[in-house]
Amino acid sequence: MSSDDHAATCGQMRLSVLASGSGGNAALLEYTLGARRHVVLIDIGISPRRLRAALTEHKLTFEDLSDVMITHFDHDHWARAWSAKPWEGPTLRLHRRHLRRAERAGALNRRTEPFTDAFELPGGVGVHVVLNAHDDLGSAAFRFQFGQVSLGYATDLGRASDALVETMRHVDLLAIESNYCPRLQAASARPEFLKRRVMGGHGHLSNEQCRDAVSRIEPRRQVVLLHLSRQCNTPELAASHHAGAPYALTVSDQHRPTGWVEVGSGRPVPQVRIQPDLFDALTPRSAEVAR
Repeated sequence: MSSDDHAATCGQMRLSVLASGSGGNAALLEYTLGARRHVVLIDIGISPRRLRAALTEHKLTFEDLSDVMITHFDHDHWARAWSAKPWEGPTLRLHRRHLRRAERAGALNRRTEPFTDAFELPGGVGVHVVLNAHDDLGSAAFRFQFGQVSLGYATDLGRASDALVETMRHVDLLAIESNYCPRLQAASARPEFLKRRVMGGHGHLSNEQCRDAVSRIEPRRQVVLLHLSRQCNTPELAASHHAGAPYALTVSDQHRPTGWVEVGSGRPVPQVRIQPDLFDALTPRSAEVAR
């Protein structure tokens, strides 16, 4: 089989998490087939200025994006600054259940495509969708399938349902939230209603719940941990639950992109990558409602 045939069969896909946490979420999915490159943005919870700077670091512009996919419309996944005026270019894709929320937020674009269970991105990438139990309207998780290459993206889950596990089963790369340490959550100065929201099955996954979900999903190659709480988690705690696992691990950062994490190239990857000095410059803010 020629290298071109191999690329057509397997696809070349990679992920870069630009930001992940209560201060804003955004990730780039890039996939290529031959000389044709497609770039998709997952969530747009950071400001236009910050996004354009991150795209520049990746030698991209906003005009290079084919699609913007939104998991849900909490402010850290849809920054209000993007509601100022419709943009030209990328198609906005959102779950049909989020349409009214998006309309109230002024988010609907000139090119808006609602989805439910499945759809296809330009270039032949199939997307399977699971709506998860996060707050009232839920959060969409995605399995991207490009030939034999697959990637799962799941954040703000509430809990890891059987439907989520089955949809994500054996993806090559799994990006999944590992939001909090239960011990730090219980000892924090957060109000009790917030603790109940986070831990009550409609908020976020703990480090332990994340590891249990990953164990059931059995990703083939890599795991990226998303949405670590600044007040109730650390990169070291989150990573410790994956020690000795048969996959490479990357821990995302609120302030620094992960760089490209390869899915289908077969390049060697480090066993554990934690962004340096992730929380050194941060202090807890009691007035901030961290998600």
